[in-house]
Amino acid sequence: MNKESCYEIGFVTKPHGLNGAVTITFDVDNPLEYKNLESVFLEISGRLVPFFINHIQVRNNSAIIEFEEISDREQFQEIKSAKLFLPLDFLPQLPDDEFYYHEVIDFTVVDKNLGELGIISGFNTSGPQPIMVMEYQEKEILIPATKEIVIKPNKSKRVMEVDLPEGLLDVYLEEE
Repeated sequence: MNKESCYEIGFVTKPHGLNGAVTITFDVDNPLEYKNLESVFLEISGRLVPFFINHIQVRNNSAIIEFEEISDREQFQEIKSAKLFLPLDFLPQLPDDEFYYHEVIDFTVVDKNLGELGIISGFNTSGPQPIMVMEYQEKEILIPATKEIVIKPNKSKRVMEVDLPEGLLDVYLEEE
């Protein structure tokens, strides 16, 4: 399994107890959707390695997991801070006007007033709201990914329709 055919759901944060259980932090919209997981892939040394789950207890944005392959606290060091992945086909199908971030990477951004602008290169989800990252005139432009700004994707044309706030591009294009 390779990372391109998977999506990240979280990462291992700390050991839990003495028998090899670990605490993970989810980076997903609805952690409860993952309460019946049977296995995950952990990224170890740049490779995705399958781990089977004996027991999982989801709590808000975290979970306690007992893996078959981890039986004591010392083995935790092998997976400390490892990212957790699932195959893309685990994702539920979304309506046409909704999207997963990984689906729209490399889409062309088209503003309703300014026309074609640039290419989506990624998303930053570490803050209070997701930020769409666009490459435009050799600069990185950060666009708040709110419903007021990001209108809708056109998946067949690989286009993201937006309505940028007036002056947003100017902030990035002004000479320093």
